[in-house]
Amino acid sequence: MNYYYDIQVKDAFEGTKEKVIEALSKEGFGIITEINIKDTFKKKLDIDFREYVILGACNPSFSHQALQSEDKIGTLLPCNVIIQQLDNGYVEVAAVNPLESMKMINNPELNRITATIRQKLVNALNSIIK
Repeated sequence: MNYYYDIQVKDAFEGTKEKVIEALSKEGFGIITEINIKDTFKKKLDIDFREYVILGACNPSFSHQALQSEDKIGTLLPCNVIIQQLDNGYVEVAAVNPLESMKMINNPELNRITATIRQKLVNALNSIIK
């Protein structure tokens, strides 16, 4: 199983980003961080880079459950979702697979929570390509 789930869409970068945020919202996720890699690399390194944004998606209810189950789980939160412009004209959207990132933690309750979170992330990304 991959450590991420991804889709590719033939759409504008900004339009895709808006659709991703809306789709995540419909699945109960809010965006608590946004890192614009292109702007950061230009400002800090004077390097031109493709459009690439990392969104930190958080579902407060599931985050609370996860923290109740495993108090150090915050080291692996939030769920990251990337949006990047590809050379072929497509935009790729990829979300972390929390089942894979949390494999190292032997906690059955956490496994149940992360399976639900994974499905919600997959649902959000799949809704963009419909």
